[in-house]
Amino acid sequence: MNKKQFDITQLVRKNIAGLKPYSSARDEFTDFDQDMIFLDANENPYENGVNRYPDPQQRNLKSILSDQKKVSDQNILLGNGSDEVLDLIYRAFCEPEVDNIITLPPTYGMYTVLANINNVEEKKVLLNEDFQPNVEEIFNTVNGNSKLLFICSPNNPSGNLIDRGRILQILERFEGIVVIDEAYIDFTDKKSWVEDLNTYPNLIVTQTLSKAYGLAGIRLGVCYASVEIIDILNKIKPPYNVNELTQQRALERVRDKDQIKTEVNTIIEGRKELEKALSQVSFVEKVFRSDANFILIRVDDANKRYDQLIKERIVVRNRSTQPLCESTLRFTVGTKEENEKLVEILKQL
Repeated sequence: MNKKQFDITQLVRKNIAGLKPYSSARDEFTDFDQDMIFLDANENPYENGVNRYPDPQQRNLKSILSDQKKVSDQNILLGNGSDEVLDLIYRAFCEPEVDNIITLPPTYGMYTVLANINNVEEKKVLLNEDFQPNVEEIFNTVNGNSKLLFICSPNNPSGNLIDRGRILQILERFEGIVVIDEAYIDFTDKKSWVEDLNTYPNLIVTQTLSKAYGLAGIRLGVCYASVEIIDILNKIKPPYNVNELTQQRALERVRDKDQIKTEVNTIIEGRKELEKALSQVSFVEKVFRSDANFILIRVDDANKRYDQLIKERIVVRNRSTQPLCESTLRFTVGTKEENEKLVEILKQL
């Protein structure tokens, strides 16, 4: 497939394009050597493991991710959770009170929150009844100030993958940046859109270490994009946005590929078993297909069933306020024991 022609300079905000980024001490000198005496960054000199500033470019961690994802480390940006990555994208490309973004509800709620924080108009185009994009309706909504289009795949809260053919249509036709949020990509056997970065320079793929990697507590998000986009985001990110403890814990975890694979496979098997068990609960009206580590179901009365589960000390998400999600509950796949307890309680209600 021919590479799409795309000029990123036409999208970046003018003040960002001309911005001279802050240069930290660790940006100016990176050739670390144990015999060096560092008197450049006004740090406490007494060693305790975290008295020095962290690597602002997280080079060791990017090197491993680069090898695992088969992309250059220059195509990677790390953030304080995926939410920081998403916020940087807004701030780089969306002029407040001028530009707009396109979202496809029901979807991840932070897209809306970040649009409001950055004073950027959000144009919503509902997914269809199968939770797939209505491509023609999207392009009936897009205008000359539409800078970003967000696609969550697998989608949250519905759990399904977004059809590849529809995404390809959007990538080919949209004149702004398409952000594909792959927080749950590890729970499906379909390939990541990271493999398509070289074909679509208007593509950004975000992932996270919070789900499959089991590192929600350290807050580490990953952005994969063209070198040009990564350079722009690097200009505006805080100098030390990923702390030393987070980098150390992430390095330890991402190297343990076998354990991660075992856990992911166990979660997928648990999802299949839970889908089957949920379909046999009397008040469950529909179990939606999931490619994530959670399952969306439609029940007779979501508010009632949610309250009943809380009384049984089981916390789930009531997604009934979301478009197309009337009377639905979302269950994260837990351990085998947690899943069995959930099903046992549901059958007793």
